[in-house]
Amino acid sequence: MRILLAQNSLYYPAHGGGDKSNRLLMEALAARGHTCRVVARGATPLSAEGGVVVFERAGVEVHMATDANLRAHFAGQVEAFDPEIVLTSTDDPAQALLETALRAGPEGAPARVVYLARATLALPFGPDCAFPGELKTQRIRAADGVVGVSRYVADYIRQHAGIDAVHVPISLMEREDWPELGRFDNQFVTMVNPCAVKGIDIFLALADAFPETAFAAVPMWGTNQRDQAALRARPNVTTMEPVDDVNALLARTRVLLVPSVWAEARSRMVVEAMLRGVPVMASDVGGIPEAQMGVPYLLPVNPIARYQPRLDERMVPVAEVPPQATGPWREALARLLADRAHWEEISRASRVAAVEYAAGISVGPFEEFLEEVARRPKRVGRTVDAPHRETLSPERRQLLALRLRKRAPASAWFPGADAVEGLRLFWFPHAGGGAAGVPARAFPAICPVRLPGREARIAEAPFERMEPLVGALADAIRPYLAQPFAFFGHSMGAAVAFELARVLRRRGLPLPKLLVASGARAPQFRRNYTPPPAPGDKQFLEELQRLQGIPEELIEDAALMRAILPALRADAGLYRGYAYAEDAPLECAIRAYGGAADSNVRREQLAAWAEQTTASFAVRLFPGGHFYMQAGKAEFLAALAADLEQENSSPQRRRDAEEDKE
Repeated sequence: MRILLAQNSLYYPAHGGGDKSNRLLMEALAARGHTCRVVARGATPLSAEGGVVVFERAGVEVHMATDANLRAHFAGQVEAFDPEIVLTSTDDPAQALLETALRAGPEGAPARVVYLARATLALPFGPDCAFPGELKTQRIRAADGVVGVSRYVADYIRQHAGIDAVHVPISLMEREDWPELGRFDNQFVTMVNPCAVKGIDIFLALADAFPETAFAAVPMWGTNQRDQAALRARPNVTTMEPVDDVNALLARTRVLLVPSVWAEARSRMVVEAMLRGVPVMASDVGGIPEAQMGVPYLLPVNPIARYQPRLDERMVPVAEVPPQATGPWREALARLLADRAHWEEISRASRVAAVEYAAGISVGPFEEFLEEVARRPKRVGRTVDAPHRETLSPERRQLLALRLRKRAPASAWFPGADAVEGLRLFWFPHAGGGAAGVPARAFPAICPVRLPGREARIAEAPFERMEPLVGALADAIRPYLAQPFAFFGHSMGAAVAFELARVLRRRGLPLPKLLVASGARAPQFRRNYTPPPAPGDKQFLEELQRLQGIPEELIEDAALMRAILPALRADAGLYRGYAYAEDAPLECAIRAYGGAADSNVRREQLAAWAEQTTASFAVRLFPGGHFYMQAGKAEFLAALAADLEQENSSPQRRRDAEEDKE
């Protein structure tokens, strides 16, 4: 593949964790045989003619341009290089490069655009962002793929924007025999990039509390003049220059401090220090716990909740930093400074965990994701300037939703289905669910079903009745029925899959090889059914907590609830109003899956699905409750694979048996 990275920061030398991660990512892709090019910001002024320096490093062609030329040069490289994949990221919060990537080239879509989310602060939505913006959110939504640097970031994007983000490793580590640099007698307690969002107040408080201890600060992109003055005012604080080779820094570090008070996406520096046996004291926010890998010390902070509508002289959002309780930080540092045996224990545990992690990650999963994106049809004519839905009247929003439904391609209903060869397993979600969270990467045959009103289809009004929904699904799925397929539906999704199979039969179309009804009572329990009245808000939220396990803190998040409740309410109303109509049993096999501890769906209610098939049937119970798939994922997927293999091959087995008799 031809891969072009657009980076609105320095590519080499790389001082920031995100910049270095981007560089290692591109170099790893180049080492796998891909043709890689980078357009990045360069130091000003550059001596080369036109303000652009071009060089090659580790198989990657690098174009470093001045700020004035960066966007124009990037647009020119999109035309000249004709990449298959364009990478942009949160290092460009103004989205100048993302907007260019979405617009540049023939017919506005020269390549598949993949957005790398390395910081929630720079995202234009959700509680962690500094400057929310609908237009910027729509640009990210228009990308062909979105990748979060950690599980925290990917989950954040899915929850607060409904964008189908994935997490695969994009912060690779340099392949080396990571030297064991941590020493109890090393000189400094070190902090990189001391500034408001990174927790400089905690660093300064510790420097004041331990006046006889040498501290080191490495000013970087966030350190402003006020921060510099505060550092200079402490006689026990030494200021060090940033370096590309972190060994030079960590060789002098006794303890690394990462007291971030914003939701850090992951923190590369935590892993770098642990690889070299340097104990890390870090805050327990955002994605940092993923980087710390269970090794002490994760310490509490009072995180930032608000930003002022302005930037400081470093072009960093001005945060309103709440007061911090530094007692736990003082106690932890005092023990690490005084107790050599304990320091050595943490040093060993850090190195073991980090070396095991670093040795196990590679560019492979990201490469597979890019190849999957490249196989998708090119998205031509992306809409990135769509008006905010709330500016439209209810009547116009309904009309817009109907039009979107009519022109929504099959790929909108079944994302990724075109790339699946052989048997496809269409996965119908529970109420309010979407494509996110479906184990498609662990089970490549899975094709998530994305219904209107969620994720990339959030602009469309959700269906509120079963009949129109399954009719639209039958229209959309028709192009995929030429090769073998099966249905998996969980909870509400089981009823949708069942009714869709009956519609396919009425239309004379192929039936699934297997229908897996998960976490759902057999439909005949809805025979002569009178729907109950819709619950009030309190009762509805209590039901969500009971059935779907939504944590109370999310229920109390008003912004999140505003984003997801329309689809949840519509789906709940659709399922509540669903009544079973008598018809002949299906000719396809059925399996009824459930959680042994699911108090809402009992075994006998699962066993009653046997009445709906003239083919094979079985009940499978797994440990866990209504969402048993999460607790026993490996056991569940193994059973699913076995059932699919049995039913997909059963006609051939019958033919083989008949031939043996002859």
